[in-house]
Amino acid sequence: MSIIGMNHAVLYVRDARVHKEFYSRILGFTTNIEDRNGQFVFMRAPNSNNHHDVAFFSIGGDAFPSNAGQKSVGLYHIAWEVETLAELEEVKATLEREGCLVGASDHGVNKSLYAVDPDGLEFEVMWLVPEKFWGDAETAAIIEPLDLSREIDNFGRELKGRN
Repeated sequence: MSIIGMNHAVLYVRDARVHKEFYSRILGFTTNIEDRNGQFVFMRAPNSNNHHDVAFFSIGGDAFPSNAGQKSVGLYHIAWEVETLAELEEVKATLEREGCLVGASDHGVNKSLYAVDPDGLEFEVMWLVPEKFWGDAETAAIIEPLDLSREIDNFGRELKGRN
């Protein structure tokens, strides 16, 4: 077997159309397939070579909020990757402006922003440090506050991750 990565996620949400608007406006996703009655939306991230990266299925406005990690098992979050720290900085400004940024962490091997969608489901937008800089962080569980300005000073604005 040769798994090469994660291809897409499918989420149950109150209203797929609300998520379509949110992911389009906040992260620049485009719609591939959409049910005209709003039952589902399949979306693709900018610069993705997947058919779709996420799909949303509507289950109605009376749905209970997710209690995964509190009282039930379930998904914690999905992480979306950007190529540069300049892009991460741009996403941070958007998430702050939209009032959905809930955290920012330095994990050593990646620099991460955490936000919530219209149903309160958490997602991450992260930059992967090029592997040659991982050092001891490769085998450590690191959760430190993210100082994005310091990281830009250290790595530069345009260094592509995954190098």
